Amino acid sequence: MFQLSKKIEYALIAIKHMAYGRRGQLFTTKEISDKYQLPYDLLAKLMQKLSKHRIIESYQGVNGGYILSRNPVELKVSEIIYAIEGKPSVTIVQCESETPENCSIHTTCTIKNPLVKLQSNINKVIDELTVMEMF
Repeated sequence: MFQLSKKIEYALIAIKHMAYGRRGQLFTTKEISDKYQLPYDLLAKLMQKLSKHRIIESYQGVNGGYILSRNPVELKVSEIIYAIEGKPSVTIVQCESETPENCSIHTTCTIKNPLVKLQSNINKVIDELTVMEMF
């Protein structure tokens, strides 16, 4: 039912890897990609998004790479989801991810309200969960 996208999974793997390194340690996309067998090109794009949202910092050059710019004890999983997906939460109910007009049974649906409540609870956990608590 509830599933994070591969993009979010890969971003969380990268952040976890960086969180367990020395403070200020540089990490390359290639290093992380090789260690966890992640697609390099996709990971590179994710690292750019994380950098754009100031979750990590990018350093150019021969000895360049990325460092974690946020304290993983304070960094929320929802912030990573937002950086990657452009929205603050994940959705389990289609009518909540789109407009109600796009759902043909919106007015007669008998499970919408309980699922919206479940969605709210999931989002609350994601909003409060820090990167370090997740690992």
